[in-house]
Amino acid sequence: MKNIATKLVNGGKKEARQNINTINPPLHRASTVLFDSYSDMLKANQGKFEGIAYGTCGLAAQNAFEAAMTELEGAYGCKAFQSGINAIAMVLLAFTKQGDHVLICDNVYGPTRHFCDGFMSKYGVTADYLPSDAGTDISKFMKNNTRLLFMESPGSNTFEIQDIPAITKVCREKGVISVIDNTWATPLYLNPFKLGVDVSIQSATKYITGHSDILLGTVSTTEEKWAEFEKCCYIFEIFAPQEDCYQALRGLRTLHVRLKHHEQSALDVARWLVNHKAVDKVIHPALESHPEHELWKRDFKGSSGLFGFTLRDEYEDMDHSAFVDSLELFGLGYSWGGYKSLITGGRFRRNNSFAYEGKTIFRLNIGMEDVDDLKKDLEQGLSKLML
Repeated sequence: MKNIATKLVNGGKKEARQNINTINPPLHRASTVLFDSYSDMLKANQGKFEGIAYGTCGLAAQNAFEAAMTELEGAYGCKAFQSGINAIAMVLLAFTKQGDHVLICDNVYGPTRHFCDGFMSKYGVTADYLPSDAGTDISKFMKNNTRLLFMESPGSNTFEIQDIPAITKVCREKGVISVIDNTWATPLYLNPFKLGVDVSIQSATKYITGHSDILLGTVSTTEEKWAEFEKCCYIFEIFAPQEDCYQALRGLRTLHVRLKHHEQSALDVARWLVNHKAVDKVIHPALESHPEHELWKRDFKGSSGLFGFTLRDEYEDMDHSAFVDSLELFGLGYSWGGYKSLITGGRFRRNNSFAYEGKTIFRLNIGMEDVDDLKKDLEQGLSKLML
């Protein structure tokens, strides 16, 4: 007969370990994982244990999400991270060393640029920036110590598209690792591995989870690059919150339905804006007016809900408040890919020549609202600038 303290510690353990066949994976909250035998622990000590030895190794929800992403992307393996920039940082850390040189496309996510220029430079890794529409001409930017080339196609603020297969062909010839941030298209609308890319990154915060309540990133690689990447993740004890992985896996189940709605609504709004008297340029890869539209048609299976536009008349930054602050359905906030429509605005600077230098670009995330209501909201907002 066990005493009360022992009962408190051990009660219900047998029942908790029952194998129940549910549709969704179990949600474990655990650091310690118990071994079935001492021999298993000895194998773990020697790095030969094939099961899960500790909570940082990845528990059921994380493993299920990573397996689903691996299959979806046609990759060899996938790791989940606490955010998109965590995923980006780990790729740059895993595949570079002191003295290496990396090439970054000019239109990348701001924190990617900041990580390269700030953190990586402290450890002797130098970065140069390619034109945002880079293609076969990348050879002239490469050096003897170029180790990695980072793409974002299209860029999530200015939407330039790179010639991905042309770039990966040169990378393979030169022994350079090719990486792409594929968040805009998701694995549904672009398969980077079929175009020769070595490493694909997703900010799962966006379309994968889809509800603006989770921070998560993923990295998927080819078989050739997996061991090197996995080793670095093991050293850093990389894992993602189980609840977030569970939610991301749930988001995957409806991704094809949600993304199609985002695509159709965004195209509707974009085509409407093309003919608006206050608008100068609509920057959407699926429109024929986009400079790299033919590349989009060749490589992509669809478009998502994120695009930008500029105005015919340029105003001082604060003068745009009359438009932005009057919007009722567009939230003013960072991130995108969720059910709520959002707007951001800003002027961007590039290392290379840039079509929108000095112009304010408004970026729209078209959510799940009725598209006619969204157009009416934009109409009343833009009218404030034309008074």
